[in-house]
Amino acid sequence: MFESLTDKLQGAFRKFGARGIVTEEDLDQALREVRMAMLEADVNFKVVREFTTRVKEKALGAQVLRSLSPAQQVIDIVHQELIDILGGAAPQLATSSRPPTVIMLVGLQGSGKTTSIAKLANLLKKQGNRPLVVACDVYRPAAVEQLVTLAKALDVPYHEEGTTQKPSVIAANGLEKAKRMNATHLLVDTAGRLHIDEEMMKEVSDLRSQLAPEEVLFVADAMAGQDAVTAAKEFHDKVGTTGLILTKMDGDARGGAALSIRQVTGVPVKFIGMGEKSDALEPFYPDRLAGRILGMGDMLSLIERAKDTMGDEDTDRFSEKMKKGTFDLQDFVEQLRKVRKMGPLGQLVGMLPGFSKIKAQLNVDDIDDSFFSKAEAIVLSMTAWERRHPDKIDGKRRKRIARGSGTDASQVNQLLKQFFEARKIAKTLSSGKMPMFR
Repeated sequence: MFESLTDKLQGAFRKFGARGIVTEEDLDQALREVRMAMLEADVNFKVVREFTTRVKEKALGAQVLRSLSPAQQVIDIVHQELIDILGGAAPQLATSSRPPTVIMLVGLQGSGKTTSIAKLANLLKKQGNRPLVVACDVYRPAAVEQLVTLAKALDVPYHEEGTTQKPSVIAANGLEKAKRMNATHLLVDTAGRLHIDEEMMKEVSDLRSQLAPEEVLFVADAMAGQDAVTAAKEFHDKVGTTGLILTKMDGDARGGAALSIRQVTGVPVKFIGMGEKSDALEPFYPDRLAGRILGMGDMLSLIERAKDTMGDEDTDRFSEKMKKGTFDLQDFVEQLRKVRKMGPLGQLVGMLPGFSKIKAQLNVDDIDDSFFSKAEAIVLSMTAWERRHPDKIDGKRRKRIARGSGTDASQVNQLLKQFFEARKIAKTLSSGKMPMFR
């Protein structure tokens, strides 16, 4: 979602190049471009102004411009300031000393609140907890049915009393059920509206007073931009939220909500939704997101996903081949099938350091599932020997492979060229020598 912002920020800092000297004029010019890039990404204008002011003050105050590597130090300052506006340290869920820990999810209709409660229950269950979900949104058509369906699919216990009972009664009964079954967490889905109104706010506030939850998480749609930030602030002021869940972070949003919401509301983002699947809810790490925005990648999250999907042994074996530059097309097709289980490929490659540079080196406009589907078809048309020795595939073999895969020789040539380039990049990445800006 941050690709456009990342490209513009990298463009602004690339102008520093490898200069030994960066003047105050150079800094002002770069920060003007940073300001425009952030505003175009729909970041709150007050946040942008404060951000660029702090960067300049730190760069000038610490005599950075006279240091041995001024350009890199300015980038380091920007990186740290991004971490700060995103919330600093990764926030944790509060836990009650006497279970169950009560967590309320609040928000407007269409933000993904009901889906998020199921994802959060699934995440807690994977961590060894025993969550119970409670359907208190009795107004939206099919909200109760949706939560029950999701809970059944995930094998998570639920409590519902249809749409005729009062939410306060459903919540009270749900809490009693949670205590009886020794649940560790009670997750309450509250009423939503298409817009904020007094009746909804009163009901949610009353539920908050009744349940005394450890967490009240506002669910915000990242695609809504500054509207999501405004709604989050209003809920916080009137209900008293303790954290945020940003949904649809895998979409085409410009990123303004993610970069504004913590500063404007004063409430930390605790989770981000990265897709429709039940496991597409991740704890929020400000330092990792800041790294992605600056094109540094997010290798920690990528490694965690890989180990989750493939297991430590397979991941380590593949990493070793990457380091040595010895993985071949057979490894490629085997790993591809496993990688697809980790999530959309475009999202995964976005976690690699220097993603824009990698795309340029590979000479591809976009790296997505269709790109790899065609690549897989070409590789599967090769013999086992050819997959193990891609450098031995001559013109005659390439024509045969093209016929077998429904492509042409030029596409086979391009894939092989991209594979050799990717292998070289992988070896560089695994050695930790990939530069951020060039």
